[in-house]
Amino acid sequence: MTSAVDPNPIVPRYDHTSLGAVLPGVAEVLGVETGHPAVPLPDAPRVCVVIVDGLGQRLLEDDAQCAPFLSSLLPDGRTLTAGCPSTTATSMGSFGTGLSPGQHGLVGYEVMDPDRGVLLNELRWDPGTDPVRWQPHQTVFQTLTTAGIPVGQIGNPEFFGSGLTTAALRGSEFAGTKRLRDRVDLAVDILRRPGPALVYLYWGDVDGAGHVNGWRSREWRRAVRRVDRELSRLARALPTGTLLLITADHGMVDVPHAERLDLAQRPELGGGIAVLGGEARFVQAYCEPDVSAGDVAGSLSREIGERAWVRTRDEAIAEGWFGPVQDRVRGRIGDVVVAARGTFALVDSRTARPQLLALIGQHGSLTAAEQLVPLLVYVS
Repeated sequence: MTSAVDPNPIVPRYDHTSLGAVLPGVAEVLGVETGHPAVPLPDAPRVCVVIVDGLGQRLLEDDAQCAPFLSSLLPDGRTLTAGCPSTTATSMGSFGTGLSPGQHGLVGYEVMDPDRGVLLNELRWDPGTDPVRWQPHQTVFQTLTTAGIPVGQIGNPEFFGSGLTTAALRGSEFAGTKRLRDRVDLAVDILRRPGPALVYLYWGDVDGAGHVNGWRSREWRRAVRRVDRELSRLARALPTGTLLLITADHGMVDVPHAERLDLAQRPELGGGIAVLGGEARFVQAYCEPDVSAGDVAGSLSREIGERAWVRTRDEAIAEGWFGPVQDRVRGRIGDVVVAARGTFALVDSRTARPQLLALIGQHGSLTAAEQLVPLLVYVS
């Protein structure tokens, strides 16, 4: 499988076919309207939603033998789009709020905070940026708890109270455990209690294995087999009538180091760029004052050619990449965005952290391998 054949970017429609429509669909199942596009789902008194970080639709299809349980659900499942860019912080914003990135405002891995004039890493966060002010819209979890539906969130212990959790997923009762087995057991315990309820369970090891070793690696397959076994156990243990939904926040592409364009080796291509944000597969370039974004985009486009889709901010917004964009969000998006095709990536080794430069598996762009995620449906 390769994303090299993608002739055009996959631009999400931010409707019922998007990742952001999952929780509004769950809310409708539980009798609560959110006003957002919603995935149609079977009726159920209790729901468990699992996000397997990095498990894209194309990846699961290509390595189906590693995940017999998950693969068995593919024929009756759906394919969703993750959102732009296809990166965890943005996807969590859409998943948690039901809104497009241009509305909730989590528009990338590292993006400009216009009020402070610095890059904000939306995964690691920064105490100088208020997450509620950054993302002020009500989350679906808040809507459910206001309506009297208990919501449990199970994830990494360090996620409790983090900037991203507060911005995108506030409104639930959080439980942090390290082992997937413990998360599965806790989800089952919560859903065995009487009355309607929602449990959201997150697991990140598949994404981590892909980043470090590549999604075609032995380590990645081992991580997928492990999550497949545990989610199969979860499905069997859930009380009768529980709706289990399994999805992902993005897919992944393996990027050979030889196919990366490093601005450190081609400094003339960085002319006019003040700050390089985003990530290697979806670069967001913030221009120097009085420098034309069109000129910077033109220079990059001539060099990169067919290896990426290069747009100015205005062009990307006009093409709907981020969905409707609110005024408070506009300045967070790069003046120029570079969405990689195939196995290309754009980096600057003068400023990028060595850990990021070492990654093999990457994501962020609008190719099918990165953008398409499964929605697997199981009723116990």
